[in-house]
Amino acid sequence: MARVRIKQVRSLINHPKKQRQTIAALGLGKINKTVEHELNPAIEGMIRKVAHLIEVEHLS
Repeated sequence: MARVRIKQVRSLINHPKKQRQTIAALGLGKINKTVEHELNPAIEGMIRKVAHLIEVEHLS
């Protein structure tokens, strides 16, 4: 399965609690923190919900 590298690039200040929880579920929480995940439907949904706060790089 494909992997993705997710990097938080924006602050969570003044964003809804659901978005803060989604960022935490992805393993992020500080600006410039990077994590890698297997791409599956659950992760894709989380990425869509907080796309304005993160950068996504698709890995092989």
